[in-house]
Amino acid sequence: MRKKIHLVVLFGGRSGEHEVSLMSARSVLAALKRERYEVIPVGIAKDGRWLASPNALEAFAAGRLEGLTPVTLLPDPSRRGLWQWEGESLKPYAPVDAVFPVLHGTFGEDGTLQGLLEMADVAYVGAGVVGSAVGMDKGIFKDVMRAHGLPLAEYVLLSRREVEADAEAAADRCEAVAPYPLFVKPANLGSSVGITKAHHRAELLAGLHLAARYDRRIVVERGLDAREIEVAVLGNAEPRASLPGEIVPGEEFYSYEAKYEDDTSQLLIPAPLSAEQTARVRDLAVAVYRAIDCAGMARVDFLLERESGVFYINEVNTLPGFTHISMYPKLWEATGLPYSDLLDELVALAQERKRERDSIRRER
Repeated sequence: MRKKIHLVVLFGGRSGEHEVSLMSARSVLAALKRERYEVIPVGIAKDGRWLASPNALEAFAAGRLEGLTPVTLLPDPSRRGLWQWEGESLKPYAPVDAVFPVLHGTFGEDGTLQGLLEMADVAYVGAGVVGSAVGMDKGIFKDVMRAHGLPLAEYVLLSRREVEADAEAAADRCEAVAPYPLFVKPANLGSSVGITKAHHRAELLAGLHLAARYDRRIVVERGLDAREIEVAVLGNAEPRASLPGEIVPGEEFYSYEAKYEDDTSQLLIPAPLSAEQTARVRDLAVAVYRAIDCAGMARVDFLLERESGVFYINEVNTLPGFTHISMYPKLWEATGLPYSDLLDELVALAQERKRERDSIRRER
């Protein structure tokens, strides 16, 4: 019999997307092939504690963390695997062949966790430190897209300090970018948390203060009259793009509530596009993926302006949602790759990326 892969599934996290992560993890844990994997569920509490148990997800969902086993992953590759805390001492908890971070947002998708996993010298699903960090920070991401000549709507990057010091002057800078409506977003968050569509100055000011609660950097961009098109990308050195999908929001834009708490939005898979538009957006998705040195997976989101027919890059999600209604797995299912097989490929890509890292010479 083939030896099982000891796979840590990480969920929760110190992020405004903690609850979304729990929903994604439920779907991933249900779909992993137990004949192939020795699954080790580990939840990260909102205070940063790593807690393990075969029933960790249920405990996190219920908010009852007592009795879970405190564990840690050490950044010392000579002490591999998960370690269990017993008071101030550590003892081995479980071997680890790969880590599947089912985390969204800060301390999960932004390169910080990836740095720890690199230090620990373990295979992990998804983009590396650079791809994760650039993909997470909407301001730097847009700068990289612009450097590559890829299409973007007009935008401006502000700091929390600017907003707190003189919100009216910050609003002046935003209004100079484009006419209303304007979208106001925290630079480092996802799942539409902290986003405002501002139609006038009062909404803009409120949106700036809301975004500043979630991040120290704020992106404000022109609101387009556009269709929302998304493409899933999969792979390392040779990435491939799925069929595109379209989101028809039940609200004015695809908010957190529309994504996770109601069923008024529609997902059209494949998106009703011409053959030329489909080829164009798939090519653009791979170009975005390569531009930030992505690996494993990402979902690339576009805005298709109705009047001009131009695709504008909105953002990239290097650890996209994996719930049963999430676009990333649904796009691959429509392209011919079922959910559980997609998980297998992601773990295989993580192991491939680890072998590539191992081949790098680190001494003269």
